[in-house]
Amino acid sequence: MQQPMYILAEGSQRTRGRSAQDSNIRAGKAVAEAVRTTLGPRGMDKMLVDSSGEVVITNDGATILEEMDIEHPAAQMIVEVSQTQEEEVGDGTTTAAVLTGELLAHAEDLLDDDIHPTVIVEGYTEAAAIAQDAIDEMVLDAELDDDRLQKVAESSMTGKGTGDVTADVLAKHVVKGVKMVHEDNDGPFDRDNVRVLTRTGASSSATELVEGVVLDKDPVSDNMPQSVEDATVAVLDAKLDVRESGMDTEYNITSVDQLTAAIDAEDAELRGYATALKEAGVDVVFCTKSIDDRVAGYLADAGILAFKSVKKSDASSIARATGAKRLGTLEDIEASDLGHVDSVSLRTFGDDELTFVEGGAAAKAVTLFLRGGTEHVVNELERAINDAIDVVVAALDKGGVVPGAGATEIAIADRIRSKAAGIEGRKQLAVEAYADAMEALPRTLAENTGMDPIDALVDLRARYENEGIAGIISTGRAGEIGDPVEYGVIDPAAVKREAIESATEAATMIVRIDDVIAAE
Repeated sequence: MQQPMYILAEGSQRTRGRSAQDSNIRAGKAVAEAVRTTLGPRGMDKMLVDSSGEVVITNDGATILEEMDIEHPAAQMIVEVSQTQEEEVGDGTTTAAVLTGELLAHAEDLLDDDIHPTVIVEGYTEAAAIAQDAIDEMVLDAELDDDRLQKVAESSMTGKGTGDVTADVLAKHVVKGVKMVHEDNDGPFDRDNVRVLTRTGASSSATELVEGVVLDKDPVSDNMPQSVEDATVAVLDAKLDVRESGMDTEYNITSVDQLTAAIDAEDAELRGYATALKEAGVDVVFCTKSIDDRVAGYLADAGILAFKSVKKSDASSIARATGAKRLGTLEDIEASDLGHVDSVSLRTFGDDELTFVEGGAAAKAVTLFLRGGTEHVVNELERAINDAIDVVVAALDKGGVVPGAGATEIAIADRIRSKAAGIEGRKQLAVEAYADAMEALPRTLAENTGMDPIDALVDLRARYENEGIAGIISTGRAGEIGDPVEYGVIDPAAVKREAIESATEAATMIVRIDDVIAAE
């Protein structure tokens, strides 16, 4: 009698073959369906409520998928696709998720027709390469001037809670801010030099572009000046407090004179901080660590404006904007260690007091100070603005722009179908399925705009055959077929490239899985 051999731990579950493929594909399709209705300028929002009652209202694909409590490993891959898209180019997260879901849906049909997963993977990979070539041919030749970049930003923000009128104003701020940093800094673009800060209490039209850094910080003393013009700035990574011994020591004081001497020595040390800064010509101090109350008083007496416990990210931004070095000690301060700004001023917004550091002398840094009526509004506005900043940067640095509104996807699908005729064997079916999946994006745009998706797709194909460009244009409450470039609907080519690349990789990885082993 042979004894049974146990390979897996007790309680492990194993799903094999077609059952495993079906389970993974269904999970991926379900996640994609969750964000499908948010695609496009007329896409709907999702309300996400966590176990603690925290509410998030958004139509940003990456945010929706991140907030959803997804456990299925295949579905988690779709979330990772969206996160990668967000990290690389900042927009197109919903597009990437929907495309992945469509590729999986068509792969399911191919599996039903007994097409081997390896053939599907090869076909999808070849179709993705054709799609990338089609994107290169769709890149617009015109110069990326401010007007065109503004259209890129508007296209990104439209439908994300900004309002059509406000999107125009916000897009101007975004382009101006990005161009200031992009043109005035040497080397690669530093995304951290374009900051976003939000505050409730006003409409989104009250948003302003600050040429500098805005901090959510109050001075360490009310007796300090509320504003300083033509300021010399020091950025410190040191405590302005009584130095502590590194040894466990004990001092015995036996007379009043000894006590007085100890107090005087301590006071002299604290006063020395203010004296050193004053003699160095410092007007404003940003300290990432603590400042003793007595030091704050001496700094106020010296007319120095000081801030403590500044976040390291804020300190880095100030250092980059002003040209200051981050100092670990006040010993031997030189003029080259300090930075300069046009002004440092405090402004009150409701119950909050913010510090505006404007006109940095070294590298340009800007802050988009966003306003909104409620917390939900400013949160969604912040997501939209961050996406707009990223797409403008992508347009400038990563290969120009292409027509939006589904026009590029229609061109890609047509290009793939024309190439599929020259592909032999069953792989041709996978390539054609990829084209069908690409057309699901303009079809979804049409459906979300209120058009009949089938009629819209037929009209798109016909218009593309006749004029070489066709997209779903949202006009008022309806939609129509038109030239998206004429309507100013354009997207960075990098967004399309990244969506195709990440969606293809995720879909092919899921299709190749035929065995799922889950531990208890």
